[in-house]
Amino acid sequence: MDYKFLGQDITRDKLRAMKPAERAQLCSELRDKILNTVSSNGGHLASNLGTVELTVALLSVFDYKQDKIVFDVGHQSYSYKLLTGRFDRFGTLRKRDGISGFPRVSESPYDAFDTGHSSTSISAAMGIARARDLEGKKNYVVAVIGDGALTGGLAYEAINDLGHSKTRMLIILNDNEMSIDKNVGGLSKHLSKLRISSGYISAKQTTESFLQKLGFVGRGLIKIILAIKDFFRFLLYRKKPSMFDDLGLNYYGPIDGHNMDDLIKAFDAAKDIRGPVLIHVITKKGKGYAPAESNPSDYHGVGPFDLETGVVSAGNHSYTSVFANTLTELATQNPKIVGISAAMTIGTGLDNFQMKFPARFFDCGIAEEHCVTMAGGLAVSGFTPVVAIYSSFLQRAYDEMITDCCYMNNHVVFAIDRAGFVGNDGHTHHGLLDISYLNSMANMTVFSPRDYKDLSRCLSYAVNSVKGPVAVRYPRGTSPFESGEPLYSELSDCVKPHISKDYGDSFTIVSTGRICEEADRAADILNDLGIPGKHINVSLIKPLPAKEILELAGDAKRFFSLEEGIISGGFGEALEREFEELGYFGGVTVFGVKDPIVRAMSQKEQIEYCGLDAVSLAASIRKALS
Repeated sequence: MDYKFLGQDITRDKLRAMKPAERAQLCSELRDKILNTVSSNGGHLASNLGTVELTVALLSVFDYKQDKIVFDVGHQSYSYKLLTGRFDRFGTLRKRDGISGFPRVSESPYDAFDTGHSSTSISAAMGIARARDLEGKKNYVVAVIGDGALTGGLAYEAINDLGHSKTRMLIILNDNEMSIDKNVGGLSKHLSKLRISSGYISAKQTTESFLQKLGFVGRGLIKIILAIKDFFRFLLYRKKPSMFDDLGLNYYGPIDGHNMDDLIKAFDAAKDIRGPVLIHVITKKGKGYAPAESNPSDYHGVGPFDLETGVVSAGNHSYTSVFANTLTELATQNPKIVGISAAMTIGTGLDNFQMKFPARFFDCGIAEEHCVTMAGGLAVSGFTPVVAIYSSFLQRAYDEMITDCCYMNNHVVFAIDRAGFVGNDGHTHHGLLDISYLNSMANMTVFSPRDYKDLSRCLSYAVNSVKGPVAVRYPRGTSPFESGEPLYSELSDCVKPHISKDYGDSFTIVSTGRICEEADRAADILNDLGIPGKHINVSLIKPLPAKEILELAGDAKRFFSLEEGIISGGFGEALEREFEELGYFGGVTVFGVKDPIVRAMSQKEQIEYCGLDAVSLAASIRKALS
């Protein structure tokens, strides 16, 4: 497609001056650019296609160079990036040294806040709005949040504060999943438009201001008028005021999120309101691309795909699918096993579990804290809950893990997906902190399996043989040891260290998790250079089998540890501490991630960037030994 508008400096005034046909052309260009880029690079597709008209309307009313727009999560920010000076770099989306798939303050002065996790936008926007008020400025602050993000409690904490404080800001609720009862009839439609018109809002504010000046009598009249208004609203719509009205927000909607004229009128009117406003917008995920419209979940976060057919390239197995299959098998044998997800049923592989055991599956929405505490309640009642949450999202439930699971020694199994590097989603999604924070928890048992068979055995052991809280962390993607013989065969062997390579006694690498592949190759490289050593792989990392590791190392007691996680408080530091308690003070040279802010690039590039690949590891060990 030849772009008529994209690539220009598109300001609010230019958007405002466009004719409807020109805005429609711009929306078509945005969808074309997003589809072509995401089909090549991967990314979040369905949500971005659904918010094209919404973004164009938003920037037709608000000036992105002055006003502040905060996108919740950021799954829907691609059109915004394209319209705010990043068209020329959009082809680098989610690549090394390219632009992020999420808003980043460091990337553009027009990104108001770093996002990547859910339910944060209203709180962040309130902080920005309060700073504006303290400085006496007049710019607008807008939070764009999806209906899914409203399942997170943080959003309601912010709304409660906002309704109480009456801070002037706008919330746009982008609703692409809720079932909304239609308001039937011409009068209903007319009154909805009238309510969001500038004339109505101006008259309403003038009347309220006049009545407030009458003191006690005026405030009483306001209450009577509001009660009458609510009564007639109930007669017309057959429903009470929205909960947002009850929480102190000025609620308007729902509005068709693909009708540009209605959106612009609503946003214009909202600017005249002195308090907090919530405009409820209905959009369709995947809008404009038939495969994504039909299957929006499949095109939420997607890898590269064929644009013509919509076919996404996929491997036969992944750590996620192995976890899901193993859990389903275990649940077939044990009716006390229940599965829990935080709005990531498909992402965690629990969709098959849900279909087979619908009564034993609970999707709690984007509410990780609730998931964990509810799991604690199930555990004290005799069930075995398996909580499957991505590593970076589980960080939100740190307190609940400690107080509601660990302190009571509840048998809750945490299936921690996306542990380690995640690739192109970047630093907000890495699972580099979990070993460190899990190490701090009382009674917690932690496994970090190396391959598919190891994962299956560790999960089985965690469910059937551990008495208290237990975490099984595993990475995104496929196993480097997909075929071949497993390192061990017995179920109970997963708690023991095992020798993966044994060339001699010059050194011992002790690794955990999938990154042990790099340790294997590093041992091979060093042996070829005449430096024979050992590689010991450990799946159980809390409590650490330190005594057994020392015994397996024999005379090769120059230790190097390798982990796909942050060094501080991690596997290597714990290993050195355990060695010292056993009387070995030779130390451990720790290889891990020094700084968790590792930007978007492939997982392979991220491992190399942090010096944890086999070549870098071998070079570092050789230098240390010399």
